[in-house]
Amino acid sequence: MLRPSACPGLLRIVAARDGGICRIKLPGGELSAAQAAVIADVSERYGAGVVELTNRANLQVRGVRSGHEAALIAALVDAGLGPIPTGGAVDASGVLLATSADDVRNVMVSPTAGRDPFALFDTRPLCVELLTLLQSEARFAALSPKFALLLDGGERLARLDHPHDVWLAATQAEDDVRFVFGLAGCPPALANADAFQHIAHSAVDHPHPNYAGALAAVLPSQVTDLVCALLHTFLDLAAPDDTRMRHLLAAHSIDAVLQHAQTYVDFPLSRDTSLANWQRPTPADATLRLGAHAQRVVGMLHVGGQPPLGRLDATTLRGLATLSQQQGNGTLRMTPWQSVLLPDIAADAAPAVLAEMNALGLACDPAQPITHLIACAGSTGCAKSLANTKADALLLADRLPDGVDVHLSGCPRSCAAAHCAPYTLLAAAPGTYDLYRRDGQPGFGSCVAHQLTIEQAADMLDPLAHPARSPSDA
Repeated sequence: MLRPSACPGLLRIVAARDGGICRIKLPGGELSAAQAAVIADVSERYGAGVVELTNRANLQVRGVRSGHEAALIAALVDAGLGPIPTGGAVDASGVLLATSADDVRNVMVSPTAGRDPFALFDTRPLCVELLTLLQSEARFAALSPKFALLLDGGERLARLDHPHDVWLAATQAEDDVRFVFGLAGCPPALANADAFQHIAHSAVDHPHPNYAGALAAVLPSQVTDLVCALLHTFLDLAAPDDTRMRHLLAAHSIDAVLQHAQTYVDFPLSRDTSLANWQRPTPADATLRLGAHAQRVVGMLHVGGQPPLGRLDATTLRGLATLSQQQGNGTLRMTPWQSVLLPDIAADAAPAVLAEMNALGLACDPAQPITHLIACAGSTGCAKSLANTKADALLLADRLPDGVDVHLSGCPRSCAAAHCAPYTLLAAAPGTYDLYRRDGQPGFGSCVAHQLTIEQAADMLDPLAHPARSPSDA
C-alpha cells in the first residue's frame, strides 16, 4: 500500500504561502550545466525565480504559479531530472507509480565522491545501483518519502550528523575495503558523537539498546543486496504508521531485524561484536565545502560556495552553470549544507573561479558569518512559521560571534535542519525567538532564554559559545 505524503516532489507540487514547491531530487547531488540552465529558466517562467538548496543536496523551485504545474514538470522531466520511466504508463496508477519512484530517490553520498583524496571507495557506481533498486522494485513505493540511505566512502567532506534509516560506511579491512552498516542514525565518529547521542535520545525517551553503532560489515558487491533485504524487512515488519526505521526499532530488536533480513540474502548478517566500538577513522570537515581544495588527481581542485541561506535566483544559477562549462567539467554538485561545488577545476583557474563565485553572491570562506546560519522558509513562504526567519537570519549575520553555528526555525518542525544544531532560535512571534542549546536532550536541546529579539540573541550567543572569555577579551 502506498503511503500518502505531503512532501514536495518533482511530480507532486505542494502549495506553500509563496506558491507551489517543486522538489527536484538529484542523483548523488549532481546535475549538468544544461539541466541547471533548464531549472533556472523554468523557475522564472513558471515560478518566482527562486531555487532553494535542501539539506539532502537536492533543489526545489519555489513560487510555482497555479495552472503552470504541468508545464514545469514536463520541462524538468524532458531535461532528465525525473525518476526512471515506469514503462510508459499514463493512466492514474502509472502516474502514482512514477510519483512514488520519485519519492524514494533518497541516497546521500559525499559531494566529493570519487574525487576526495581521503576516500576509501568511490561510491558513485554503488549510488547508481541503489537508486535503480529503489525505483525499480515496485514494493519500495510504499516507503515514506523521508526514508533515506547514507553511503559514506570515507571522504573528508561528508555530512555525518544527518540521521538516516540505513547508513553504510567504508572501512579498511585487512584484505580490502568493507562497508559497515547501521540503522536509524549516523556512522559513529569522533566528529559527530554528539549528533549520534541526539538520535539515541530523541528517537525514544531514554537510551535504548536497539540504538547501536556499526552492526556488521559486508563486501562492496553485497551492499545492494543488503539494502534490498533491509528494505523488504522494514516493509514486512513495520506497523501501518511506521514510516522510519527508528519506529520499527522501537518494537523490534536489531537482532530480530537482522534475522529477518537474513532470509533475503545468502551471506551472513548476524551482529559482529568486534565492531561494537567501531568509529569512522577519517574526521569530517564541513569547511571543505567552501573555497578551493585538492582532488585525488594532482592539479585538479573542487571550488565551492554557499548562497545566502541556501537560495539562488535564476541569474545566479545560470552563472554557475556557465562557470562549470567554461572552467570545470560541466557539472555542479549540490551539498547537504545548502552549498554548491564545481568539481574538476584546474589549479591555475581556481582563483578566477572563486572570484566569479563571489561576484555571483556566494560566500566562499568559512569565516563569513552567513555560512554558519541556517533558516527555514519563514513566514513569507510558510503559513506555519511565526517569524520571517530569512530576514532575521540576515540581521543576525551582522552580529554573529565567530564560529558559532545557529539554526533559525519558524516552528518546531525544523524543516531546514535534519541535524541538531549547536544553537537554535525557535520563533515565538514575529522578530522574537526562544534560544536553545544542544546538550543531548530531545529536540533542539535545552531552552536557555525566552522571548529574545535578534539583537538580544546575538548578545547571548557570544558568552554561551565562548564561556572562557573575560569581558576584556570580547
